[in-house]
Amino acid sequence: MISNRKIFITGGAGFIGSTLVGRLVEDNEIVIYDNFSRNALKDKPFHNHRNLKQIQGDVLDFDSLKQAMQGAEYVIHCAAIAGIDTVIKSPVTTMRVNMIGSANTLEVAASLHKCERVVCFSTSEVFGQYGFRSKELDSTVMGKVGETRWTYAVSKLAEEHLAISYHKEKGLRTTVVRPFNIYGPGQVGEGALRKFIQLALNDEPIEIHGDGTQIRAWCYVDDMVDGVLMALTHPNAVGESFNIGNSRAVTTIFGLANTVVRILRSRSQILFSRKDYADVELRVPSVEKSRKLLGFEAKVDLDEGILRTADFYRKYPSEHSLTIALTPRRPRQAHPEPSASGLHRSRGNLVG
Repeated sequence: MISNRKIFITGGAGFIGSTLVGRLVEDNEIVIYDNFSRNALKDKPFHNHRNLKQIQGDVLDFDSLKQAMQGAEYVIHCAAIAGIDTVIKSPVTTMRVNMIGSANTLEVAASLHKCERVVCFSTSEVFGQYGFRSKELDSTVMGKVGETRWTYAVSKLAEEHLAISYHKEKGLRTTVVRPFNIYGPGQVGEGALRKFIQLALNDEPIEIHGDGTQIRAWCYVDDMVDGVLMALTHPNAVGESFNIGNSRAVTTIFGLANTVVRILRSRSQILFSRKDYADVELRVPSVEKSRKLLGFEAKVDLDEGILRTADFYRKYPSEHSLTIALTPRRPRQAHPEPSASGLHRSRGNLVG
């Protein structure tokens, strides 16, 4: 799809970023700019590839970012603060990195003579607590001011507006992608499926925060990378935002936990504990625009994606160990019956 180009990836050591590197590094010069706080790249077979350069840096450092990005023809901006626990712990850092870091990235990219495209990562969180078959032109919805959870969505929405404004005002060829609950091999940081799979492989209890009624659509990382590469190269993508997800792989978090246990033949118990933060109740994308303009279509169904991810963690158990302390709030065992809607009950997690 793309070859013999210099591609600059902020956050390239992260989960999705490093998977992108794997697709591109054989035929392109790749520069990663990352603080390496979450390093999924170190365990990838291509982490020392001859075409790969790794620069440790911070997107808040404008001068360092500008120096590192020189000569780039394509820019993929993945760097961000994400994950419920991380966002709630430091909303100020979340907003500074996601807004100022994005502004720095776009400003530097606009100054480059050879920059052909910038792809910025937004989030499905911009649709608020209830998003069913959400379309790119639907109104975005923010939670109440003061609710820390929504600082992530607000900061990413600001990035979206800025990216599209750089295209309209300064002619920078920008595209925005909105990931919907991405999972797969090598995921680092927070993520419901990663936790569930690793616990299930060890027959350990799986904890669901809250009553477990939230509904999600789950997208395998290879499908997400396909969408990003289409956004990076397709002429229809310039100046547009795209939902990237799998609208067929829909279940609730409790249903997800039961699916993981069933597929992996695990003896894990499913437990509930209290949830102390605002959450998204329903999040399912419409990918009609991505399909029509880019030709995007998710290919990996949920069962297959879980099996592929589990195979990875079986192969690399020590490198990707997971320590989860169950909350001491009298968790109760879940009942495996489906809800009246036909979907299992579940819990949500900020993944996309």
